[in-house]
Amino acid sequence: MMTPDEYQKLAARTLIDAPERPLTDGEIMIVWNAIGLAGETGEVVDNIKKAIFHRHGLNQTQLKKELGDVCWYLAGLCTKLGFSLEDVMQQNIDKLIERYPNGYSSEASKNRK
Repeated sequence: MMTPDEYQKLAARTLIDAPERPLTDGEIMIVWNAIGLAGETGEVVDNIKKAIFHRHGLNQTQLKKELGDVCWYLAGLCTKLGFSLEDVMQQNIDKLIERYPNGYSSEASKNRK
């Protein structure tokens, strides 16, 4: 059986060192937006978890606010990366049409490329 200290030592083998140079302002903002996106996505998931597993009922008002925050960070990340949000959305739709030309089905999901 592995101890927590042994796990920590083994896991440390895959840690990533800090960049050799300081992050630029643009890189810092990319990281900030990515972390914000992850945090807000976590809040969406937590809202749904409480609704289903804690039986609190779905708080649609709060969920809608959190989804708005997800959109805000997503738009910010696209801006900082030089992506058009519209292009990102279109690329995703194009990918889905290619995967599921007749719409989603369980069978198509099992046999997709």
